[in-house]
Amino acid sequence: MAKNKIVLAYSGGLDTSVILTWLKETYDAEIITFTADIGQKDELDGLEEKALKTGASKVYIDDLRAEFAKDFIFPMFQAGALYEGQYLLGTSIARPLIAKRMVDIALAEGATAIAHGATGKGNDQVRFELTAAALAPNIQVIAPWRDEAFRAAFPGRAEMIAYAEKHGIPVQASAAKPYSTDRNLLHISFESGMLEDPWFDPSAPEVEDMYVLSVSPERAPDEAEYIELDFEAGNCVAINGERLDALAVMEKLNELGGKHGIGRVDMVENRFVGMKSRGVYETPGGSILFAAHRKIESLTMDRDVMHLRDSLISKYSTLVYNGFWFAPERLAIQALVNESQKNVTGTVRLKLYKGNIIAAGLKSPVSLYNPNIATMEADPTQAYDQGDATGFIRLNALRLKVSSGVTGASGI
Repeated sequence: MAKNKIVLAYSGGLDTSVILTWLKETYDAEIITFTADIGQKDELDGLEEKALKTGASKVYIDDLRAEFAKDFIFPMFQAGALYEGQYLLGTSIARPLIAKRMVDIALAEGATAIAHGATGKGNDQVRFELTAAALAPNIQVIAPWRDEAFRAAFPGRAEMIAYAEKHGIPVQASAAKPYSTDRNLLHISFESGMLEDPWFDPSAPEVEDMYVLSVSPERAPDEAEYIELDFEAGNCVAINGERLDALAVMEKLNELGGKHGIGRVDMVENRFVGMKSRGVYETPGGSILFAAHRKIESLTMDRDVMHLRDSLISKYSTLVYNGFWFAPERLAIQALVNESQKNVTGTVRLKLYKGNIIAAGLKSPVSLYNPNIATMEADPTQAYDQGDATGFIRLNALRLKVSSGVTGASGI
C-alpha cells in the first residue's frame, strides 16, 4: 500500500530538517520538500542534496522570482500598501505565493497534507494556512510547532541538534546568530535575539555586519546619484531609459538603494495573533519604488480617486499582513486599485543620497497638472475665476457657522 504524501515547506535549516524527519516518523509518510526561490541568493546552495540526505523522497526548488515581482510585489505597490506606516510587507507578501505553489505541488503529487515550520506565535502560520484554505480547502495542514508532542520533544535548540545528530541529519550545529532572518527579492528581516529589547540600537556601528542588502547611510557615497524611473499604468517599466521586466526592476533598485543606504526600518509592530514584536528591515529597492510610485501618482491621479484609494491603504495592508491575499475583499480592492492606475504613466527623477530619496522632477504625457491654471500670475486660459471662491467658501462655511451658534458662540 502506498504511503501518504506530505509536502513540506523546506528551508534546509535546523528546524525544517528536523521537522522533515519527525514528519516521516510520526506520520509514516513520504515527504516531498518544496523550496521557493524568491530571491534568497546563496541560501539555496546545496538544498536539494541536503533534503534528499535527510530523507525527502522528492525535492522541488522552483524559481518564482519573476512571478513574485510581477504578480505580488507590483500589485501591492500599486495599492500603496504600507503596514502601520512603516513596513513594506516584504515577508507578508511572499507567504501566499509560497503556499500557493505548495498547494499546486500537493495536488499534482496526490499529497494528503502540506506542512510548515512556522512558529505558533507568529504571523506566517496564519498566512500559509489561510492561503491553503482559500485555494484547496480540503487539504490538511500540519503545523508541528502547534503540536504539543513536538514541542515537548524539542523545547530548545540543544534538543534539536541532538536529534539531528542521532538521525544523521546534515545540518550545521554551530552557534546561531543572535537573531533570525528572512530574505527575499523585496527585503530581508531581522528579529529575535538582541532585537527583542526595543532599547537595543540596531544602527550602532558594532551591529553593522548584521545587514545584508545595504550599507549604513554613514558609509554611503558622499556624492548623490540621480535616477529616472518610467511608469506605465502604475508599474515601473524602465530605469534610466533601460526597459526592464518586474524582476529586473527590483534587482536594479535593490542594488541602487543598497549602495546609498536606503530602506532600513526599525519598528515595533502588531502581530495578527495579538502580541507586539520588534523587527528590523532592509527594503532598499522597495523603498525607492514606493516613493517613485507615489510621486508619479501625485501628477497623474485624479484627486478623489487618489483619496478613495488612500482610504483603503490601511485595510489593504492589514489584509496582506494577516494573510488574506486570496480573500475576496482583497481581490475586490485590487480591482479598484487596478482601475485607479490606468493613468499613472510618466517619469520620476530621484536623487539618492545617504539614506534619503529626494524628489528631483516629474513629467507625464497624461499629467493632470496645468501650470496655466495653477500659476499665481494671470491665467491665460481663464479656466479659474478667483472670484468664484467667495461663494465656494461661503457655502462650506455655512455648517460651521450654524454649529458655532448651537454651541453658544455668536450667531450667523
